[in-house]
Amino acid sequence: MKKTIVATLLSVLAATAMADLNVGVTLSATGPAASLGIPEKNTIDLLPKTIGGQKVNYIVLDDASDTTTAVKNTRKLIAENKVDVVIGSTTTPNSLAMIDVTAESETPMIAMAASARIVEPVDEKKRWVFKTPQNDAQMSTAIVEHMTNHGVKTVAYIGFSDAYGEGWWNEFSKIAEARKIQMVGNERFNRTDTSVTGQVLKILAAKPDAVLIGGAGTPAALPQKALKEKGYKGQIYQTHGVANADFLRVCGKDCEGTVLPAGPVLVADQLPADHPVKKSAMEYVTKYEAAHGKGTVSTFGAHAWDAGQLLNAAVPVALKKAQPGSKEFRAALRDALEGVKNLPVAHGVVNMSAQDHLGFDQRARVMVKVDNGAWKLVK
Repeated sequence: MKKTIVATLLSVLAATAMADLNVGVTLSATGPAASLGIPEKNTIDLLPKTIGGQKVNYIVLDDASDTTTAVKNTRKLIAENKVDVVIGSTTTPNSLAMIDVTAESETPMIAMAASARIVEPVDEKKRWVFKTPQNDAQMSTAIVEHMTNHGVKTVAYIGFSDAYGEGWWNEFSKIAEARKIQMVGNERFNRTDTSVTGQVLKILAAKPDAVLIGGAGTPAALPQKALKEKGYKGQIYQTHGVANADFLRVCGKDCEGTVLPAGPVLVADQLPADHPVKKSAMEYVTKYEAAHGKGTVSTFGAHAWDAGQLLNAAVPVALKKAQPGSKEFRAALRDALEGVKNLPVAHGVVNMSAQDHLGFDQRARVMVKVDNGAWKLVK
């Protein structure tokens, strides 16, 4: 009798353990993208510990901004940790490389990187992939609108020599040319470079009205500092990949006056009271600053927060069909993520569909300017 009771208790305990929701996270807490990955890692600590009555375990690995490590981490999380979903990675190259692994194992993935290529077009592999940052296409449109409103006729581009820089060039140049803005330069640099003098001299020779830097995190300060050093007086634009305090610190006075598109969370306290994202953005700002101090919020940490909000909305729906730890649950979670509607998050309002695995519209972007070393909403 005693043996039977013990066996029953053990089986109940095993079932309970199986019911935990395991969330795998791979992000770039070290390496060139560390200024993006660190606030993401800090934010994982703020995500819900229970969802729909299920205990949530977050297994966080650092991929050191390296594509090979990101793939290795993803395989480990799926094969060894038996995760139900993967959040990551921080950068576009890493996230693109992870898609084959998550699709092969039929594990939902929520990327925290920007390129539209991560989720478009939704095919047999990418049906398992979702993401939280605004697309480069959406943000390119916002920059081009600002340029046309301010009389910019010619633009030079310098971006990362990887999928992020390439994605931005493809989207931005297409939209700019459609709006009759002439592209007069197209240069590249590596995230780990220490000099871009050659590229900058070529840009200066073209005499553009404005320059767009297609980079992310602190490495994006390098071309800007070089342009200023060489006396460039035109308008400099950056992408939403630089929206953190580390970029401002590294770039210093050379970034004064820089214009960029960003998620509303970057200037949440400056948004009008009736802005549809103000309340959900301020919720994140309040929680992050309570843990890390005033003025520490970045848009990158908010991408991790939004991944948590997506799970908070989708997991209870998936639980009606299956339990965590099973193939059936992963499939149900994928379907539930695709079905998320009218969910206000830190960066916008999410409306997913079978064709759209980001779900953002124009409410997910604002234009900001660096003013006295701080972010200021452009009205």
